[in-house]
Amino acid sequence: MRHIYKFIPVALLAVLLISRCDTDELHNLNIDPNSLNQMDVNYFFTRAELGLTSGGDRGDNRYLDWRTNIGMCAHAMQQLATVSTGLLSTGDKYLDNDPEVDAAPFEFWGGRGCPKWCAEVIRQTGPGGFQEGQRQNTMNATRIVKAFNFGRLTDMYGSVPYSEADKAQEGLFYPVYDKQRDIYTDILKEIDEASTALDASLPDDGFAEADIIYDGDIAKWKRLGHTLLLRYGLRAYEADNTMGLQYINKAIAGGVFTSTDDDVMIGQSEGPDQWTNQNGISRAMQPGDGGQGRSSLMSKTMIDFLMGADKGSTADDDPRLMIYSGGIGEWTSVGFAIVAGGDDPLNQLGLPNGKTQSIIDQEAGHTVVITSTYSTMNPKLLDFNDPYRLVTYAESEFLLAECLERGIGSGITGTAQTHYENGVKAAMQTWVQFDPSFVVTDAQVTAYLTAHPYGVEMPALDMIGWQIWANHFANWFEAWSEWRRTGRPALTPVNYPGNDTNGTIPVRLRYPSHEVSNNPNYQTGATMPDKITT
Repeated sequence: MRHIYKFIPVALLAVLLISRCDTDELHNLNIDPNSLNQMDVNYFFTRAELGLTSGGDRGDNRYLDWRTNIGMCAHAMQQLATVSTGLLSTGDKYLDNDPEVDAAPFEFWGGRGCPKWCAEVIRQTGPGGFQEGQRQNTMNATRIVKAFNFGRLTDMYGSVPYSEADKAQEGLFYPVYDKQRDIYTDILKEIDEASTALDASLPDDGFAEADIIYDGDIAKWKRLGHTLLLRYGLRAYEADNTMGLQYINKAIAGGVFTSTDDDVMIGQSEGPDQWTNQNGISRAMQPGDGGQGRSSLMSKTMIDFLMGADKGSTADDDPRLMIYSGGIGEWTSVGFAIVAGGDDPLNQLGLPNGKTQSIIDQEAGHTVVITSTYSTMNPKLLDFNDPYRLVTYAESEFLLAECLERGIGSGITGTAQTHYENGVKAAMQTWVQFDPSFVVTDAQVTAYLTAHPYGVEMPALDMIGWQIWANHFANWFEAWSEWRRTGRPALTPVNYPGNDTNGTIPVRLRYPSHEVSNNPNYQTGATMPDKITT
């Protein structure tokens, strides 16, 4: 760490000047003695990676997941459901009554979390930085992390501050808004350039120790970059065929994920305390903390999909049924207690979206005890030290299958069916990383694929859409983004009385009120009208 100098009294300064001190010594007099002027950029890089989860710097690792990942995305995508009409009902009943649903990603992904740490790495290793020309692998991996972060942010809002984000130290306190097209153009360029520049022959310089995703494995970082090019290239393709195709082809040529070993799994921990490093989804869902697991249950749409068409048999069940669902039971002060028969796959029941307790009671003709009637998200997915799955091999395989079905891209080997089946297998078998009991055998995968042959039950693209949707369980941000890109799966919107969308599924977040009132560039640069239906 760079030496931190003390202020020098004026009298001594005069003596130093008389003694003709050198330029470097004079320069050091301007260094603030009360602040750190240089830190190892690898520290900032680790913080940036953690910032891709719900940690950030807000001091509450539930906030982003509870409000937006669960409250909006999980419910709007009909993977979870709730009878609540209060806060966190935006996604389930299209009631835009919780401003923090909209604010959370803007605060975490737009400033105080990942972006500021990325900016510091790039500043220190870039032109004029303390470590200019050094730590190049750290810097280029950071460029990928930053692009990934802002890709998610613009997917949530549309136009956001990007080119002037995190430049307060340069006097830019009110950043301009960049259009989504311009953001996509730059993040694709950044991912492409950074992936190419990553070099395994360079000195490690602490990169491997700092890297909590791949432990410094450059080949895996390159595959991550190409997989993100495939993801964002396809999203860009819907608006700009030429630009999207350019990067889809780069992704294919460079090489995307090849196995579940490439999955981006960012670990969390039990400590040092409940506000730091613990999994925000778990914190939100477990009782005694967020407690959302008592009111946000497995949705009818998800359970019906996992159980297959024959509800009286397990022969066509998805092996993930009793991985995603923990059964039917009650959260108690000592844990989750299964009701009689609640762990039987044939008894699983999903809660319909867009319903209240009174509506459920009226339809049933009696008072329904919600928590002992409907399936609950599996508590084994809700340990405080469970990791986040952010980008997966299964997703890359499904996207390659889609490209082949649509005739997009060149150089993809194999058939659409092969990539689809590879994706299904990976999506089913990856959950063992959360709990040893989640083993799905090759025989179970084969039985499922036999029961649901490719392109037979429904058009192939629809089958791909359903599988991408199911694979993004717990990563509901991406389930929402993919659904908005393709319109698949064909979810049936709810039409709760007095909803704020005229019975249509929300398609974006609104900007937080503090941004609306404080940044003068909001009026001229933001996506308008500022509604969840825009």
